[in-house]
Amino acid sequence: MDFTLETIREHGDAIYSLLFTYTLWNNLIGTLIAGYAAHHGVLDWMTLIGVCWAGAFVGDTVRFWIGRRWGHSLVRQFPKIERGIGTVLRLVDRHHLWMVFVHRYPNGLRGLAGFAYGMAAISWPRFLALNLVSAGIWSASVIGAGYSFGHLSEKMLGDAASGLGIILLAVFLAIAWLLSKKLQRVIERG
Repeated sequence: MDFTLETIREHGDAIYSLLFTYTLWNNLIGTLIAGYAAHHGVLDWMTLIGVCWAGAFVGDTVRFWIGRRWGHSLVRQFPKIERGIGTVLRLVDRHHLWMVFVHRYPNGLRGLAGFAYGMAAISWPRFLALNLVSAGIWSASVIGAGYSFGHLSEKMLGDAASGLGIILLAVFLAIAWLLSKKLQRVIERG
């Protein structure tokens, strides 16, 4: 993990650009690692939240726009996504308020949800307001989780057991991934 932190430190501002790009597509693991790096002072906490917030907001806004403009014709052209979009559309139509806040966490749901919001009856101003708040909560919570993990692993393990810290990080990420898969299955059942 020291190598990763040193690489992040060496590339400074380029890492923020990379994180912005990743959060356009909802890179949960990269954002967790960035929070971990912020705990170690390699990245600035507030800059990191701002960059990830902006990336998450812009990414979903672009997907909303594409869904609004071309969503129905794209679904007809790509029948493999039709079932997933249909499920998400039903959930959005019934529960759009909480969906805007939940869709960022399950693996794979964010991309479909952004398009589905554009295809649904949500107005632009309402979506933008909900998306802005949701992106902020997502960035702060995921970065905070990575930061907290860094603090916890440091307290529990100390410097002598940094290899165990990597194992704990992997376990933490695996648990987060499993929980997101479970939530995704619950949402797919609608």
